Amino acid sequence: MSEHLIDPDSAFGRAVDRIRNGADPQHEARALVDSLTDDERLWLLDGDGEFWSGMGEMGHSYNVRPIVMGEIARIGLPGLRFSDGPRGVVMGESTAFPVAMARGATWNVDLEERVGEAIGAEMRVQGGNLFAGVCINLPRHPAWGRVQETYSEDPLILGEMGAAVTRGVRRHGMAMVKHFALNSMENARFAVDVTVDDASLHEVYLPHFRRTIESGAEGVMASYNSVNGEWAGQNENLLTDILRDEWGFDGVTITDFIFGLRDTAKSLRAGLDVEAPLRQQRANRLPDDLAEGRASWADVDRAALRIIATQLRFYSADRAPSPASDVVFSPAHRALAREVAREAIVLLQNEPVGERPLLPLDAAATRRIALVGSLADVANTGDKGSSTVRTPHVITPLEGLREFLPDARIDVLPGDDLAATADAAADADVAVVVVGYTAADEGEYLGAEGMSTPEVRAVFPPFPAGVDLQRMGQEHGNVMGDADGGDRLSLRLADHDVALIRATAAANPRTVVVIVSAGAVITEEWRDEVPAVVLGWYSGSEGGAALAEVLFGATDAVGRLPYSIPTDEAHLPFFDRDATAITYDRWFGQRLLDRDGHAAAFPLGFGLSYTDFTIDALEILSVEGEEVVAVATVANTGARRGRHVVQLYARLDEADFPERVLIGFAPVWVDAGGHAEVRIVGSLRPTQRWHDGAFHAPAGSIVIEAAAHAGDPAAVRRSEVSVAAARI
Repeated sequence: MSEHLIDPDSAFGRAVDRIRNGADPQHEARALVDSLTDDERLWLLDGDGEFWSGMGEMGHSYNVRPIVMGEIARIGLPGLRFSDGPRGVVMGESTAFPVAMARGATWNVDLEERVGEAIGAEMRVQGGNLFAGVCINLPRHPAWGRVQETYSEDPLILGEMGAAVTRGVRRHGMAMVKHFALNSMENARFAVDVTVDDASLHEVYLPHFRRTIESGAEGVMASYNSVNGEWAGQNENLLTDILRDEWGFDGVTITDFIFGLRDTAKSLRAGLDVEAPLRQQRANRLPDDLAEGRASWADVDRAALRIIATQLRFYSADRAPSPASDVVFSPAHRALAREVAREAIVLLQNEPVGERPLLPLDAAATRRIALVGSLADVANTGDKGSSTVRTPHVITPLEGLREFLPDARIDVLPGDDLAATADAAADADVAVVVVGYTAADEGEYLGAEGMSTPEVRAVFPPFPAGVDLQRMGQEHGNVMGDADGGDRLSLRLADHDVALIRATAAANPRTVVVIVSAGAVITEEWRDEVPAVVLGWYSGSEGGAALAEVLFGATDAVGRLPYSIPTDEAHLPFFDRDATAITYDRWFGQRLLDRDGHAAAFPLGFGLSYTDFTIDALEILSVEGEEVVAVATVANTGARRGRHVVQLYARLDEADFPERVLIGFAPVWVDAGGHAEVRIVGSLRPTQRWHDGAFHAPAGSIVIEAAAHAGDPAAVRRSEVSVAAARI
């Protein structure tokens, strides 16, 4: 394992050296493109591997080494050396961090930047230079199968966390954001056309991409779906008008894998640079497109220039020193994964049992634990599709509890016998029920039944003699058709899990329910029967250890929901996982609940602590352009040190606009009985309206409130904050 090194004596290496000494990267890229043969220019525009053998390798062991696109050894060009994500480096045996949605629950951009740096280091020493795990799609509906790969339902959180992981990764490698754009359906992703009006597109579904690109991301991966009648991988409005002309992006664009474009010439004209990951449609069709005038060599050169210039800028920039090869799954990275898992856990409910809330548990008084549920001793880190991290070890809830309480008796009860489970739970000091989902319930989906349709067949090169496409789909499920996963059919726990919770709680009033999931889980039918509910997530390599530490109060419970949880599915947008056409508007999540007057079971930003906080004061220091700077005073009125997350919301009276929008946030640790001031740098972009081809600040003034969660009745408000009503 070693990073890809540049030959200083190659044409590319000499160009890198000249840029380090002041030369213009664009000029150097132009000279390199001019030195290429026609075949070499076309070679840049897709992956390097032969298609059918590459499909076989990926199906057997996806991305165990970098997937290379556009290497030209003659000039020393390294090419894009791709590693997937986002919960860690897919290559090798790397550290599995909690899934991105769990990291969103930390509301901690500094921590996420450290995660990005660790991921970048592990990728670099394994030969990769492009991390394609900055997933920032907005989950319009929590049933989306890949909701675990993104950070929040809120555009501001998505943008800030995406920017943070990008900054961290870029100390070692290039960062690529995905999936551009409006990708939040899994089963129908190859067929669905998403219709969206221009204002909703710019105000809701794109701001997080813009923010992350501004943080320096070098790449953008197009989504599979169609947007307003055109596939995203050949959508000129997305790839050129918005991405390059409006935002000034000068990096590289690639398709999502295998099915990411349908027309080679149109994709090139639209601004799509690379077809990923293998030599597929472009290798077979683009020469004829050029010969027959459907594509131009000017478009080829435009893409080639961007591909080479992006690599030149990256390799000539200052980077962190090359890490040692043993950084992969190192003690430091495992400790970071544990820290993240601790900060992600959300305490949703903590009712008294006797004279005090059930949590945190008393380690000294706990001698016997009933650990209940089929997930209690399972290495369950999330989806097993393209985001799989083959981490060498996962600390399960059972292992974490044993590590934390080595002398306690732990009865492990899978729950297949409810009566036996209840009997064991009745004799325990506490019962911990671990229930929820696995990759079989939600995740990436590429159904094998779709592999033989004419539309799918059309994207493949000619089949070699003897290839059975249906059999390939069955044998190589990771890439070619794993029937598990996909979009969820229900937001509730399985009937057996509910019965298990009820039987355990009836036998032992000291019952804690730990939910393993990524998206919202509706708990209305059983939540009143248990005192404590914890959202434990797909929590990575060290999740079980972090869970034990939080349950027993070795640290405060500090996670906050990155989305809202409704009381009823009917309070959410329409969702049909098999739809071929869907309209997206601005109403989803907390915004939709507020508009329709439905109280959330748990609102955006909600999370309990083991201590109590108040926000005593809010001062707006400045409002300049799009930035607002505020200081909030937080008091810890409880008996132990804890962490609070101060959330800034803006309220403005605008037609067809949310009641409140998140504009900033910051976590702060406060000692018991103490006060702390926390500085929050927020953005007024979420208050802007798009019309006439530009953003405009709201007319008049807005109300800014510092809150513990959306709709917090104890929020501290500052009214009549003036915002210049100028064209942005």
